[in-house]
This record gives sequence, C-alpha cells and structure tokens, in this order.
Amino acid sequence: MSKHRSLRFQPAGGERKAQVPVGKKQKLLIERLANDGRGIAFIDGRSWFVAGGLPGEEVEARVLNARSQVVEARAERVLRAVELRREAPCAHAGSCGGCTLQHLPHAEQLALKQRTLAEQLQRLGGVQPDEWVAPLSGPEFAYRRRARIAVRWDVKAKRLDVGFRAAASQDIVAIADCPVLVQPLQPIMRALPQLLRALDKPQALGHVELFHGTQSAVLLRHTAPLGEYDLQRLREFCTEHDAQLWLHGAGEPEADQPGQALGYRLEPWNLELQYRPGDFVQVNGAVNQAMVEQALDWLAPQTGERVLDLFCGLGNFALPLAQQVREVVAVEGVQAMVERSRANAAANGLGNLHFFQADLSNPLAGAPWAAEGFDAILLDPPRDGAFEVVKQIGELGARRLVYVSCNPATLARDTAELVKQGFRLKRAGILDMFPQTAHVEAMALFEAG
Repeated sequence: MSKHRSLRFQPAGGERKAQVPVGKKQKLLIERLANDGRGIAFIDGRSWFVAGGLPGEEVEARVLNARSQVVEARAERVLRAVELRREAPCAHAGSCGGCTLQHLPHAEQLALKQRTLAEQLQRLGGVQPDEWVAPLSGPEFAYRRRARIAVRWDVKAKRLDVGFRAAASQDIVAIADCPVLVQPLQPIMRALPQLLRALDKPQALGHVELFHGTQSAVLLRHTAPLGEYDLQRLREFCTEHDAQLWLHGAGEPEADQPGQALGYRLEPWNLELQYRPGDFVQVNGAVNQAMVEQALDWLAPQTGERVLDLFCGLGNFALPLAQQVREVVAVEGVQAMVERSRANAAANGLGNLHFFQADLSNPLAGAPWAAEGFDAILLDPPRDGAFEVVKQIGELGARRLVYVSCNPATLARDTAELVKQGFRLKRAGILDMFPQTAHVEAMALFEAG
C-alpha cells in the first residue's frame, strides 16, 4: 500500500514555521521593555522576550522556551550596551532567579513600575487617577526580612546543594552573599551551607526559611526525624547567631524552645504583631510601615467612625486603624489568621476590633458584620483581587475606600467596577515593596461621587 499524507493535517496558509529550539543562540536588537522588565525584540515574525536586555542594546540570547510566535530567552552576552545599563551589584545576577532588574538603575525600575500601573489602569479599567503620587520606596538593598533557601541532596554527586533557585530552571545556585537580605540575616546565610553539609542526615533536609523581625529565626524543614547530634549542632548555630530555631517535620512548624514567638513592630503606633511560619508577612519592613502610614493618611479615619478592613491578615492595617476610630471590623478568609489577628489585638490592648472569617471570593450577601454599614473601607486582597467583594461595596455605605494591590491587572479590573458603582479614582501610586524585581504593588484611593 502506498503511503499518502491526509490533507486535513496540512497547515493552513502554507508551510508551518519550524519551532525555535531551546538552547539556540540568537543575536537580537532590543526595542523596548515589557512590563516585567524583559527586553522585547522582533525577528522572523516572532516576539522575543529577553531577560537582561535593555532598549537599544544588541545582545546574544539563549532560548529558554518557545511557543508559536513567542520566544522566551536570556541575554548571555551584551554585544552593544546602552548608557542606561549599570553593573549588577550582586555577583549572582543573571544566574539566581530572585532579582531580575539589577542591571537597571533603581530610578528606572520605579519608572517601569509606574508605567505598568498606568497602562493597566488605562487598558483594563479605562481610567487614570485625578492625582499620581510619588512612588513609596525605601532602601533598594538590605530590605528583605524573609527568605526561603532551597536545599537538595544530589544523589549522584553525594552532595548537598544549598542556595536559591536559578533563573528559568530548577537548578540551585550557591549564594555567598545576598545583597537584598536585611543585615542580620547576612551572616546566617553565609554560614548556613557549611552547617547543613555537616549534619549526619543531609538527605532528610527539605528547605530552610530565614526570618527577621523582633528577633532572627531559622526554620528547618525535614522529612525524617533529626538525631540528637544534628539538633545540638543546629541549636549551637542559632545561639551563635542570636536566632530562634524552628523545626518543621510531619506536623506544623514548632519552635525548638517552647514559648518562642516570631514578630515584627509597627513603631509609629507602638504595636507588635506576632506570626507563625507560613503566615503572610510583608518582606519589606520599611516599606510596609510607610505603606500603613500612607493608607491611614489617605483613608483619613475619624474618631467616631466604623471602618471595615477586608483581607485583614495579621492585623497589619486593622490594629493601627483601631487606635484612631470607634470600631474596626476585620475580615479574613483563613480562620487561623483570624485567630492570630484577634490575639494580636488583645496583646496590644485593643478592644474595639471585631474579627470574622469569610470567603471573600464570594459575594458578601447577608454577612451579619456588614449590616450596619461603614464610613470607610480598606482592602488588601491577594493577586486575584477582590472582584466579588467590590461588586457589592457600594451597598455598604462607605464614602472613602483605600485599595492596596499586589497585582495591577486585578486592581485595574476592580477599579472599573468601582467606577461603575459611582466611585472616583482620586489618587494612585506604586509601592516599591520588592526592589530589583519587576513585581508591582500599588495603592489607590476612591471616593464616592
């Protein structure tokens, strides 16, 4: 029987382009920046997104992934640099996957994030604020008070790899110094690999998390029980570095010494908030404090008012708010966080907060805590935004609303809904919570028209 090719499998419009192979090197001229900070180049009808490339530069890039007309690549050599480029302050830039914008001066990073927010509000929300506020930023290095360290036993090499995940792969990059970590965590980071490799059962290690707030802490995830010798070495290490030791085995993370707690302070309000590993805590302490100050300034809470805090978490906004108003109703989706925030309010002597658990991805219809209405609302949702909530916010009677966002796209979508309900976008600006990355956080003030 003769072989023939069925016509239904022929590509429409002629021959299909051959896919660009992973690993291929290609010379490219970068034309502009994408919102995530990658350079964009165009060649042979395809759009190339190139990590590490700046507009006007000629680079040699290696393909990381290709699909249809989009190619993802990484600049491995800069053949012709622009004056804008700076030498990356970190020796691991380009290999470590944590910081992707170190080659871009900090002022340009802020400008990129500002453009991203403005473009998303215009494109998805069809709106711009009455007033743009200057970026809220802090130090561009030594800001990160929490980090996860990857740990993996290499069976073939019989070696424990310790470091951060590599860019665009699951490889682990050994890190001698991490410039974005807060200073108290730097010596812990440097000494950690030697400690872990000296343990009797390095194969049983999962990952390590570092924390710094009211005190430094080291959390070790382990998949098998640790022997007394290993426990003693870990305790000695933490004593030497003035850090708490936390262990995470089969159950929940637990402090090695009973009674130890993790916490951070909000100094302007003389507040201390406790948390446990796994709880959401902003990694940038300086910007977090400035963010709370700005949110309260924009919301302008008055002594006799009833204020709603949605997605309240540990009480990061709710507790400072409670010092200024008659009553705060704080709502959170995770019951454990509701209990944690309630305990934080009690520990700080605040009795005018009422905490509730609710699934905030669903409408608020019939929620008893919403029945009396509110004078002002603050919400700080996750990346998915708060679309179902904002669809009903107009019914709660508030005249002022502050929206803190970690995703400009969902902020823009929710802004369009708020505008539809009669709110006006009075003010907006970015929060530089993650310098050296393209991650954009923002704050917006809405007022009822």
